[in-house]
Amino acid sequence: MLSIEEIKENLKREDYLCDHNLATILSLSSLLKKPLLLEGPAGVGKTELAKSMAQAFDMELIRLQCYEGLDEHQALYEWNYQKQLLYLQSTTKNDSNWTSAQKDIFSPDFLLARPLLKAFLSEKPVVLLIDEIDKSDEEFESFLLEALSDFQVTIPEFGTVKAKSIPMMFLTSNGSRDFSDGLKRRCVHYFIDYPDFDRELEIIKTKVPGISEKLSQQIVDFIQQLRKQKLRKKPSIAETLDWAKVLLALNIESLEDERIKDTFNFILKYQEDIALVTS
Repeated sequence: MLSIEEIKENLKREDYLCDHNLATILSLSSLLKKPLLLEGPAGVGKTELAKSMAQAFDMELIRLQCYEGLDEHQALYEWNYQKQLLYLQSTTKNDSNWTSAQKDIFSPDFLLARPLLKAFLSEKPVVLLIDEIDKSDEEFESFLLEALSDFQVTIPEFGTVKAKSIPMMFLTSNGSRDFSDGLKRRCVHYFIDYPDFDRELEIIKTKVPGISEKLSQQIVDFIQQLRKQKLRKKPSIAETLDWAKVLLALNIESLEDERIKDTFNFILKYQEDIALVTS
């Protein structure tokens, strides 16, 4: 079990600001060996949390990026068909070894491990990030249930593979669809929202060294006001940081600078949003 203070201190060294509540969830999830389902708007630090945990505790990060149409073969395994074919070509049907050869081609020597299987085959615990799972379909979600609850996967031609070491599992979702009760039951749920003023200010000062207190406060105040407007896409923390770095690079000391409007493309991703803000 990872202690709460250890998590906070290690993440802080990676410039990830973790409050007591999140550190508690991470600690108890590690105790129960439960996957953590992180939900919230895009760009609030869900993926970054998994990356930072891997770095903070010197663990390999294995990432499975989800998308529409993702299936178990792309997530779990594939057979090395070229290697199988070459092996079979070296064995004729008249050969007494033909039967054993057919079995051999479905052995570990011909197996190509994809992210999920790679994590389970690792001798040391890894951080397994299943990113943007809401972009996958319900069939893939159902396939994951065995892995999330029993830390094992089944390969039809090969059998059941149990995790050699239980990975620290993170699933992220931007909330584009709901999940089944089965997936929810197997995970610890945690919602990461946009930060409040003080938290976002602290993030900027941590991630953008050299920025002034005055400019940092103005940036946060402006961004937080933007998020209250009816924008097609609200600025994320990542975009706030990009903007802060741009303003620092341009030696802009205040948002009253007339060059500010030329930098809105770094925080607003749609022309109608830019038009709304600049009108």
